[in-house]
Amino acid sequence: MRVVIAGQGYVGLPLAVRAAEVGHEVVGYDVDERRIKRLAVGESYVEDIPAERLRPLLEAGSYLPSTDPRDAAGFDIAVITVPTPLRDGAPDLSYIEASARMLARFLRPGATVVLESTTYPGTTEELLAPLLEEGSGLVAGRDFHLGYSPERIDPGNPTWRLENTPKVVSGLDAESLAAVERFYGQLVERTVPVSSCKEAELTKLLENTFRHVNIALVNELAMFAHDLGIDVWEAIDAASTKPFGYLRFTPGPGVGGHCLPIDPSYLSWRVERALGHPFRFVELANDVNSHMPDYVVRRLVEALNERQRSVKGSRVLLLGLAYKKNTGDARETPAARVAELLTRMGAEVRAADPHVVAGVHVAEPVPPGPRAASAAAADGGHGGALASVRRVEATPEELAAADAVVLLADHDEFDYAAVTEHARYVLDCRRRLSGAAVEVL
Repeated sequence: MRVVIAGQGYVGLPLAVRAAEVGHEVVGYDVDERRIKRLAVGESYVEDIPAERLRPLLEAGSYLPSTDPRDAAGFDIAVITVPTPLRDGAPDLSYIEASARMLARFLRPGATVVLESTTYPGTTEELLAPLLEEGSGLVAGRDFHLGYSPERIDPGNPTWRLENTPKVVSGLDAESLAAVERFYGQLVERTVPVSSCKEAELTKLLENTFRHVNIALVNELAMFAHDLGIDVWEAIDAASTKPFGYLRFTPGPGVGGHCLPIDPSYLSWRVERALGHPFRFVELANDVNSHMPDYVVRRLVEALNERQRSVKGSRVLLLGLAYKKNTGDARETPAARVAELLTRMGAEVRAADPHVVAGVHVAEPVPPGPRAASAAAADGGHGGALASVRRVEATPEELAAADAVVLLADHDEFDYAAVTEHARYVLDCRRRLSGAAVEVL
């Protein structure tokens, strides 16, 4: 079949590559020209898709990265995997709307359109279907198939990949569900059909809200335990030995990626708008997790004060700019807020991250000043605040020269023995280190 994947990011690119590998003719459509140019020469910016998987598909002609909407013509299956950010606390579905209008121009009877972007329950039926119908003159369910399948991509996870992670699928009607399930059944080991698109949309929000709330719980516990002189990490280790009724979550410098900082707010927004009730769990979790970077900076300020150092003029080395270990994903990364606060306070901030590439995952570094502020604003939640941070390698010399080292993302590539040997003080937000100079979050 001819398959169009609209959006070639952390969700769309793995999906496009997998579809091409099983024998489909795939167009990877994206409006980002820099991204498409990289893909066209076999350069991947997603760790889950190494160049060794991408290049044979390009050479065989089974995968075509494109910014030209006309390449979507004649599709049998189209999947929308575009971002759904928040704007002033409300869902921004403009990328879904633009994709729908583009695909509607080429929609044919018998074709299938699937939405994977995370959104509030009702989006597929109430927003996507009318746009596709208006632009094509066809009727969803009668003339073409329409469904929703929430993405479950975990960047950098070597165990659970697209192929072996169960895929929830849904359709506007029975025929749509069958078409959606047939397609994904070729890509993954197991599909999980649900009765309607709304249940599938809620499934994604439930999964992420569950994580968001539990991470907020241990983050708040970590703050209280520190003030009470209790080792929260030891308590978590002990609780994790319980074989039932407990799932392990650990503290950190904040949440990032698209899922946790954004997706639960979609559910909260929908509940408030439709029912007039606040979703208190989500609001509390948002408050706790969004303030964790501020708490990290507060702890660093206290540690420097104890060492008779002011933040202003201190040299601080941040280890890890991604929101999680072993990935270059810097979307909504808490490192951006940490760097922003420290810079405002007059610290000389440097950062090391072997995965996050300047100009690809975050904005290109620029000298401090108006241009840096402009770059930060333009890059939004994708790490724009890191534009004025000097990028370095975590060499023994850099570690020794820093007044403080802050471990934000515990990538396996870091030389942790060198960190403990050369750093004068380390604030470890991931409990990766130990030693006299190490303080754990």
